[in-house]
Amino acid sequence: MIFDWLPPTLIGVLLVLAGIGAVRRINLWRAGQSEKVDILAGLMAMPKRYLHDLHHVVERDKYMSRTHVATGGGFVLAMVLVVFVHLFGVKSEILAWALLAALVIMFCGALFVAKRRLNPPSRLSKGPWMRLPKSLLTFSITFFVLTLPAAGILPEGFGGWLLTVVLSVLILMSLGEMLFGMTWGGPMKHAFAGALHLAFHRRPERFGGGRSTGLKPAVLGGDVHGVSKPTDFKWNQLLGFDACVQCGRCEAVCPAFAAGQPLNPKKLIQDMVVGFAGGTDEKYAGSPYPDGSGGVQDVGNAVGGKDQIITNGLINPDTLWSCTTCRACVEECPMMIEHVDAIVDMRRFLTLEKGDTPNKGAQVLENIIATDNPNGYSPASRTHWAADQNLNVMKEVKQADVLFWVSDGAFDMRSQRILRSFVTLLKAAKVDVAILGDEERDSGDVARRLGDDATFQSLAKRNLATMSQYRFNTIVTTDPHAFHCLKNEYGDFGSTALDGVEVLHHTTFLNRLIKEGRLQLDAFSGGKVTYHDPCYLGRYNGEYDAPRELLASLGIEVAEMERSGYRSRCCGGGGGVPITDIPGERRIADMRMEDVISTGAEMVAVGCQQCTAMLEGVVEPRPVVKDIAEILAGQLKEMH
Repeated sequence: MIFDWLPPTLIGVLLVLAGIGAVRRINLWRAGQSEKVDILAGLMAMPKRYLHDLHHVVERDKYMSRTHVATGGGFVLAMVLVVFVHLFGVKSEILAWALLAALVIMFCGALFVAKRRLNPPSRLSKGPWMRLPKSLLTFSITFFVLTLPAAGILPEGFGGWLLTVVLSVLILMSLGEMLFGMTWGGPMKHAFAGALHLAFHRRPERFGGGRSTGLKPAVLGGDVHGVSKPTDFKWNQLLGFDACVQCGRCEAVCPAFAAGQPLNPKKLIQDMVVGFAGGTDEKYAGSPYPDGSGGVQDVGNAVGGKDQIITNGLINPDTLWSCTTCRACVEECPMMIEHVDAIVDMRRFLTLEKGDTPNKGAQVLENIIATDNPNGYSPASRTHWAADQNLNVMKEVKQADVLFWVSDGAFDMRSQRILRSFVTLLKAAKVDVAILGDEERDSGDVARRLGDDATFQSLAKRNLATMSQYRFNTIVTTDPHAFHCLKNEYGDFGSTALDGVEVLHHTTFLNRLIKEGRLQLDAFSGGKVTYHDPCYLGRYNGEYDAPRELLASLGIEVAEMERSGYRSRCCGGGGGVPITDIPGERRIADMRMEDVISTGAEMVAVGCQQCTAMLEGVVEPRPVVKDIAEILAGQLKEMH
């Protein structure tokens, strides 16, 4: 028939336009800084990363997981078969029937997408995303009808020229959304960018069940430190921003957003896309940033452009300083975007280039530089807490089985109680332990999260030089932030001081001692207990079991909070947030204590000195806050 050429021509034209859009999009990403990736290995690994690693995260929402498998899987299979059956005109009833099956699967998935969009949760972006179910349904129905003759179900030419024209219009509408929107911009853009993001991810160690949470070291001595404009990001970071599906799962778990501080991780990522793609955020259709007073900031103020200084019109610095670096957003992101890396990269520019660290930030950084601790205490007083503990000091004994990294809790009276409790347990287990004493310096965690990577790197190298003088098999610390730095970030500086050394959190070490029978404890009878997962122990380092096993060894059945484990709510103490102190509608610690109270617990067990300080800062009446070391030390059996 005279119109038989129309559908395949439209399909071909749309594929060509999609290819042009893909080249354009790739050029936008390539404007970023160079980053070496193994292109072939990444592309080969991409299917497994998509089907396993990405869906491991998506699977947490069973409804959307099944919907995505049907809709996304059905579309990919259908599109491949459309090319063979309708573009190349391959005469095969088997291929045609396979295409019909793929379209039915896609249609079923699209129905569930439509159902979710009837009453979408507030975290989902609206606007263009609301037309996606219609496009999916139209695509599946249109090509189903178009394929019936090829499958031998209807005669060739069925419906005549009128049906052909109608189907061609529907092809233009639906396939245009699918292909044109995938590369030029639209709700389907995440599919194209997301697949490549998985292939060329900046942290490939995250795939296959791995973990990668240490910040990348800043390159010091260049023209600019940190990220001042979009093109200062690595090219695959820009690719990662473009992969955002605007599902808002990051928004739903962000403690700063919930507290009404001016941060919404989804909006931040979308502003980054505006930054490198140009334009403004006027068409953004999701939740904006809170304004810190119960309202929201206007949408339409963010202006992009490759030479746009980010903090001069794209991002308010208070947005960056509101982040606790808890990684809840990263943990929840189905596209595996690294929000925290981007935030700290931009903080580095503010701190190292502009000297613009708010509130007490500048003073704290000066204290760390001058005294090796954030509060400016005399370094000589670092061991005063241990005056009556009779602890070995490394510079005197030269070697020990365990090096106890005391961290800056040494200067805080509340944290000193935790340190003493832990030492009591070490002595009861007859552990060969020593401390660095006055030679220990701040781990550098606070400086690094505040963007001062120069100070962090200096501290790390000096600490490594000190430790290289001594012999030990294990480092143990009660501070998850120092634990994280020592375990995951000190290895970037070329020292062999920690080669073969096991770095452990004190809950992991104590759990090992109990399993070895080296600690004898009485059962706990102090009432209901819940446990708060510290971000830098749980999400950063995957340690969820040891603290719970320790509590179970005392006969405690933990009353779990609704948000626990990998979904634990931050206490509000990480990322230097108590120092920068950006106003919000409420305090994060207060919200976490509400989670505690909702369990009916009389005590909240913690494994972090910072978490202890934040939760004890909540106005009473409230449950008692105790470190697990304190709880265990109180249950030590009297040895006769």
